[in-house]
Amino acid sequence: MEKKKRQVILLMTDSTRQDMLGCYGNKAMNTPCLDAMAEEGIRYSNAYSCQPVCGPARSSIFTGTYPHSNGSVANSMPLGANVKTIGQRLTDNGIHTAYIGKYHLDGGDYFGLGRCPEGWDPYYWYDMKCYLEELSEEERVLSRTSDTNKNRIKPEFTFGHRCADRAIDFLQKYPEEDFFLTVSFDEPHDPALCPEPYASMFQDYEFPKSPNVWDTLEGKPEYQKIWAGASRNLDRDALTLKAPYFFGCNSYVDSEIGRILDCIREMAPEALVIYTSDHGDGMQSHCLNGKGPSMYNEIARVPLLIMGSGIPKGVVDEQPVSHINLTPLVLDYMGLPIPKLLEGRSILPAVYDPKKHINDFVVTEFTRYEIDHDGFGGLQMMRGIFDGRYKLVIHLLDSIDEFYDQETDPYEMKNLIFDDSCYEIKNRLHEQLLEWMDQTRDPYRGYQWERRPWRKDAKEATWANHGYTRQRENEEYEPRQLDYTTGLPMKEATRIK
Repeated sequence: MEKKKRQVILLMTDSTRQDMLGCYGNKAMNTPCLDAMAEEGIRYSNAYSCQPVCGPARSSIFTGTYPHSNGSVANSMPLGANVKTIGQRLTDNGIHTAYIGKYHLDGGDYFGLGRCPEGWDPYYWYDMKCYLEELSEEERVLSRTSDTNKNRIKPEFTFGHRCADRAIDFLQKYPEEDFFLTVSFDEPHDPALCPEPYASMFQDYEFPKSPNVWDTLEGKPEYQKIWAGASRNLDRDALTLKAPYFFGCNSYVDSEIGRILDCIREMAPEALVIYTSDHGDGMQSHCLNGKGPSMYNEIARVPLLIMGSGIPKGVVDEQPVSHINLTPLVLDYMGLPIPKLLEGRSILPAVYDPKKHINDFVVTEFTRYEIDHDGFGGLQMMRGIFDGRYKLVIHLLDSIDEFYDQETDPYEMKNLIFDDSCYEIKNRLHEQLLEWMDQTRDPYRGYQWERRPWRKDAKEATWANHGYTRQRENEEYEPRQLDYTTGLPMKEATRIK
């Protein structure tokens, strides 16, 4: 019997909200290729980013650990020296890995350092620095402004097209190999370069306003009002949501993904194919724009599609899932053991049988937007938990936390944090969140997260806090850490200090 090839392709875009894909309900978005992928597999309606900003989001996707564990808690902060990516783990197990596109995990600026990290095929390495080095100085400047779209650019000028070309080359050369291929587009992120007909496709289009565009932020955290700024004073009735190049580029990158999907169907028809985005965009919901320290659905919830041989077609899965589940999913699919170090569970069993339940909850965190920037709110310590219906979000540096019931309030308009009718539910989620912070060795954990203004039965603060020591278990790549009191290898990673 012929051995089944183990082939996985991960496709990513940047800043794509769920409702920017037709398969999530907005058919005007013109995303036929990803819509077809949803019809051929599973669409997840409650998938969340681990931190809704570019680098930290990717850090979780490619290490299977949260930003607070891998060190990339802000843009331009690299992964820790002892953190292994899935590329390294798979390469060490004889599987060919290639990364094409935006990386954002090497500590460089927006474009990266242009150097292939350990574990990935250097021939196919192509980050945004590599792209810029192919351009003249004049072309570089043109590549960084959306006004260039007025020049009727050709697809070949764009980063996305060049990424897709390389992905197709890889698929054509290695159809018989086991492999893990990542294609990480920058599009539709600003400057949203796109050729015709996409550049003019949405010139007159108004994105539909959801009810939370009228959210005044009353009863919400103070930092959100600061983030919103003058947006809170806009006439929300008169407001129009127009972003022609952003939406045009969204359709354009769908077409580039379509080129890759066509090649996959020809060269790797049995492969597991995953599509997601790093985060969403506020687009005036709750008066907020962009991404940042929020677990609102428009910002932290992401599209996630999975298709492949044996996967049911046209399924919508509503269970909560997270980017933290993707590395263990891929390792599981490859038939490899899942290391203790990973902080999420494989959802592979539920991919083949959506009736199976994997996560009781998912967590989204935030520390800061970028180490280089003073702005974007600076330090914003957030931890949020969602169980499929209820969402609790703790803002350590703010006096108001958030609690929403998405069954009765799907647009997250009414903050129930001080509503005693749901006190026990809030407490349950709060306890789960605190336990998660302990289990993942969150370096920012402490009694302050527990003693919140709405929590009536919080324990007294003590310097010992929960009293445990929790050591790292990177069994595949490091010797056991040494016990402080004996100098000998630790026997129990978690124990009373």
